[in-house]
This record gives sequence, structure tokens and C-alpha cells, in this order.
Amino acid sequence: MQESEKKLLEALLDLEAVVASMPTANPKPNLGAKFQAIDALAAQLPKGTHPQLIHYLQRKSYQKARLFLQGRDAEN
Repeated sequence: MQESEKKLLEALLDLEAVVASMPTANPKPNLGAKFQAIDALAAQLPKGTHPQLIHYLQRKSYQKARLFLQGRDAEN
């Protein structure tokens, strides 16, 4: 896994953790900043990145993108 993909996976995992904590979070976290960070990391992926990962990211299918990066794309 390339460094850019590792950073993207970390951001996706962070987003999932923040979303999971929302029912009890006070104040509510700024999800917009999380989405912007993921979009910025996705834009930095190198040419030749697997088209399936690009597809998931363009469609904002972040859970599918996470599974892909974790080598669990068969679960999608």
C-alpha cells in the first residue's frame, strides 16, 4: 500500500469513528472538515490508482473504499 493510500485509509477510519460517536458527542463534530480531508487525499492519489478505488471515492462510497484499501473488496 502506498503512503497516500495509507493516509486515505486513516482518514476513512477516523470518519467512521467520528460518525459512530455522534449519538453521544456534544458538541457535534464537524463532518464537513472530515469530508474535505478525504477529498483532498483522494485528489493526491497517484496516476495508476486502481479504478475501483477511484470509483468508490467519486461516489462517496467511503465504507466501500475502506474495505477496498483493507483488502476486503469481496465484502462490497
